[in-house]
Amino acid sequence: MCKSIYCTGEVLRQVQMAKLFDDDKYFVDMKLTTAPEVVVEAFANLSSGFPNKTVPSSELRKFLQTYFEEPGKEFEQWTPPDWHSKPKFLSRVSDSKYRSWAEELHSLWKSLGRKIRDDVRDHPELYSQIYTPHPVVVPGGRFRELYYWLVFLFFRDSYWVINGLLLSEMTETARGMILNFVYLVERYGFVPNGGRVYYERRSQPPFLPLMVESFYEVTGDKDFLRQVLPALETEYSFWMQNRSLAVSMSGLTHILNRYNVPVDRPRPESYSDDVELAEGLSKKLWIELTSGAESGWDFSSRWYIDSTGRNNGTLRDTQTSSILPADLNAIMCRNERLLASFHRILGNEEKAAEYEKALSARIKVVESLLWDAERGAWFDFSLVNETRHTSFYPSNLAPLWAQCYSNPEMANQAVQYLTGSGGLDYPNGVPTSLRESGQQWDMPNAWPPLQHMIIEGLSGLNSAHAKELAFSLAQRWIQTNWRAYIKYEYDVNGDGKPGGGGEYEVQLGFGWTNGAALQLLNQYGDRLSSGGSVLSASVLPGLVYSILKSLF
Repeated sequence: MCKSIYCTGEVLRQVQMAKLFDDDKYFVDMKLTTAPEVVVEAFANLSSGFPNKTVPSSELRKFLQTYFEEPGKEFEQWTPPDWHSKPKFLSRVSDSKYRSWAEELHSLWKSLGRKIRDDVRDHPELYSQIYTPHPVVVPGGRFRELYYWLVFLFFRDSYWVINGLLLSEMTETARGMILNFVYLVERYGFVPNGGRVYYERRSQPPFLPLMVESFYEVTGDKDFLRQVLPALETEYSFWMQNRSLAVSMSGLTHILNRYNVPVDRPRPESYSDDVELAEGLSKKLWIELTSGAESGWDFSSRWYIDSTGRNNGTLRDTQTSSILPADLNAIMCRNERLLASFHRILGNEEKAAEYEKALSARIKVVESLLWDAERGAWFDFSLVNETRHTSFYPSNLAPLWAQCYSNPEMANQAVQYLTGSGGLDYPNGVPTSLRESGQQWDMPNAWPPLQHMIIEGLSGLNSAHAKELAFSLAQRWIQTNWRAYIKYEYDVNGDGKPGGGGEYEVQLGFGWTNGAALQLLNQYGDRLSSGGSVLSASVLPGLVYSILKSLF
């Protein structure tokens, strides 16, 4: 019955379309003061007294004051007990200014913890919040819950949070976060987009196996690995059974994954926007928008397919489910490798062989459908016109990061592609695209996980040129973050100023940089300099002028 208020129904429709709040998410995060069936009945009685059963805004406000409380009451403060002031990684940061900054970032962990109140567990019908048993790290601003791909203050993706916590030697906090995701998989069969009932139909990029990998590398805890492995397999099965597609080409059948949420109604947290955007169009646009939200790239020109089948158009041309994404399949490739490794660690050779077989098949199909030998990169595949979208996005390099290729020469080609793509022509980082669509996942915005995935992919290659390029990108990104580390996303053109566009205003404490920044400070701490650009003209020809111009 709770979902009839927070996910569907007349209360949701009328409140959201009345636009009583600046952000649609505000209403669906409000707590009920009484049982949901009582609220539904009261609203039916109220609406019956007005023409067309449409309740005026003034009466809606009174109704909300009676039956709802302000959002944010689900949590209580929680200080991680395993935080301590001097983790070893700080000593690896030689630049004194960066070391002080790293100490501040590390100290932020103390203020990020939240524990869901027992009342959410005892009275779930009164909340849109989904109860999880362990303390959580939640987004700031409009985001008040545990997220799979979105996480609080300076993070992009829980995976980077876990890595940051582990660098800070906070293994118990990291363990609890992973166990929350395992709890959700055991309940839903996958990790929902976020910790709200209105997210129960969609997931986000499946990074849980990578979180477990990071945790195991630090702790070597086989018992923990054995405990969580069934959930990892359950989540993998969800993606293979519900988010995969068989594509027949040239007599061969290829199976790849995609984002595809079969929900043909407006997203509750963006209800009025979705209704207005889809005016005059079919309900299928709502499926595509929700699928775009599942991707984590909400929203981007990357998902556009116009009437001619080109990667062009506006938000109304979003066709996420008709695209086989390079990065999602790279993640699935890496997950298959990890699941094989986990089973081998635990002595199950038969299961390890199964996942290695799946990995081998994945690499073949990625190379067949997504790899472009002429351009030297991997591209999203459009099911509409059965061709690759060749616009620049950092996701074109995701298989490099995931090592989802069979020939080392592909990696060399991918480095050449990156250097000639135009994606390196900006002083503050690699942009999310080269197209200014007005969406948050396009030019001029840059996002921490995309920077780190490119840097990690390059640094792992057996190439001095690639490693130096990785360092150069790390230096550039860290300088940007250092100058505006309490900001949200970053505009690659400016001097660390926050980016813009998209569905909601820049959120205080929604920078998503902490985890990625700590990793880069740890990896390159002996070389990073706060004193100006150290980019080499031999590595990034033609870029030094624009970089120096932004720095001084």
